Amino acid sequence: MENKGGLRMSLYEKGTLRHLAKLNEWTPEQAQAFDQFNSAVFEEGALSLKEKEIIAVAVAYATKCPYCLDIHTKKAKQAGASLQELAEAGFVSAALEAGGAVAHSSHMQAALDEEQDDILYKRSNRNKVGNLSKWAGKGFKAYQQFSAAALKAGKLSAKLKELIAVAVAHITECPYCIDVHSKNAEKAGATKEQLSEAILVAAAVAAGGAYTHIANMIESYGAEE
Repeated sequence: MENKGGLRMSLYEKGTLRHLAKLNEWTPEQAQAFDQFNSAVFEEGALSLKEKEIIAVAVAYATKCPYCLDIHTKKAKQAGASLQELAEAGFVSAALEAGGAVAHSSHMQAALDEEQDDILYKRSNRNKVGNLSKWAGKGFKAYQQFSAAALKAGKLSAKLKELIAVAVAHITECPYCIDVHSKNAEKAGATKEQLSEAILVAAAVAAGGAYTHIANMIESYGAEE
């Protein structure tokens, strides 16, 4: 869509993805490898296709890629996921985004502590997060209630929600979240195979976000059709 001056009115138009076809000519080896990676990750395995697509939608919320969200929402629907299930997946993603910020409050506290050592990511650092209840009690309590509600079993099982949490935690790159939710997932019955597949779904969707945005680069560059 363009205005009278010939400038695009939106940076996100589905038609922009047509540019990706050029990659088979410009970068055939890389394009083929990406397709093979993506296809392998989304094969049925320890997790069903439906579960993988629900995880992919949750990860797409975190990567904030509208192309990925559009593509995987449709694939999740085709695999049998309901709107309620995808909405719950979205809340798990939101809770992990919030949780990553809250968990990293330990670094704020370390920055203000002159006696803090040089190890930035000790597991025990997470113990400092509770101090937020003293300094911002109302907000911290509301966060805890939100996180508990988001991860509570509903249309999605507690196990699948914890697998989603682990996948999203790898996107938000929060080691505290990975530690907590990997253990929670195991307690909920998740196997190492299921955890590994969930992480690879996260990796594929993260790669997919970069891949699809190559189309925007081509559009902005102004390559001829």
